[in-house]
Amino acid sequence: MELIREFRGLLLLVVPLLVAMLAVIGWPLLNTVWLGFTSAPLGGTTGQFVGLDNYIRAFQSPAFLRALGVTAVFTVVTVSCEMLIGLGVGLLLNMDLKGRTVFRAMLIIPWALPTVVNAMAWRVIYNPDFGALNAALQQLGIIGSYQSWLGNPSTALFFIGIADIWKTFSLVALITLAGLQSVPRELHEAAEIDGARAWNRFKTVTLPVILPPLSIAAVLRTIEAVKVFDIIWVMTRGGPADSTKSLSILVYQEAFSFRHAGYGAALAMLSVALSLVLIAIYSRAVRNQPGVR
Repeated sequence: MELIREFRGLLLLVVPLLVAMLAVIGWPLLNTVWLGFTSAPLGGTTGQFVGLDNYIRAFQSPAFLRALGVTAVFTVVTVSCEMLIGLGVGLLLNMDLKGRTVFRAMLIIPWALPTVVNAMAWRVIYNPDFGALNAALQQLGIIGSYQSWLGNPSTALFFIGIADIWKTFSLVALITLAGLQSVPRELHEAAEIDGARAWNRFKTVTLPVILPPLSIAAVLRTIEAVKVFDIIWVMTRGGPADSTKSLSILVYQEAFSFRHAGYGAALAMLSVALSLVLIAIYSRAVRNQPGVR
């Protein structure tokens, strides 16, 4: 009886939370799923049931395929660079360097900056009239005149990627640094006594320890990159010529700018499906860690 009373008490604590979650998350999600199968416009008007027409339309749409390609390129390039740079910086800050405490503290600043602030700062740096990047490149003799880096379809996504890498590589570096702190110094000393060189010590001693957290960081950063919206929206709003329009921006424009709520909901669900695939990969990476069942 006492166990049943405790269970009832816990249930009374959990039920309000479950109700709140269903109201805040469950109903909007179900409503979005339903909208994806209708032709409903934005504004509360009930649309007709169209089945899978919105999804078929998406995969036949050049705009959707282009946005998917932009998202894929942005994700692959930024995540790869963030992992490599973050790993290198983490290894560097793990060395016994003078002033490393200050550098570790400074490492948090880019990651702590709001994305909008970061995007606005880089817009000023890239400014075609008075930007610091143009001034530096011209003084070095690399370019002959100021360039509109964000106004050129062939360079806009690349320079947005630089801004995103600058902000988020520090997260990977911090995760790497935390993993390196858990590597026993005795293992390095034993490997050094055995005559192992620096690369062999890294490959056999350090890498196996930091690989699990690094793989999780890669998956988390991939999920965030797939959902990218704010930094691109602030810097280019998806232009020029849709060269930086990501999947999230396409969803926003279709649903709110063009008022195609049904089609926008279908695009949103495709984005969710892509994220679920990445979450499954993330869950598997967590389960494969030592000591995790």
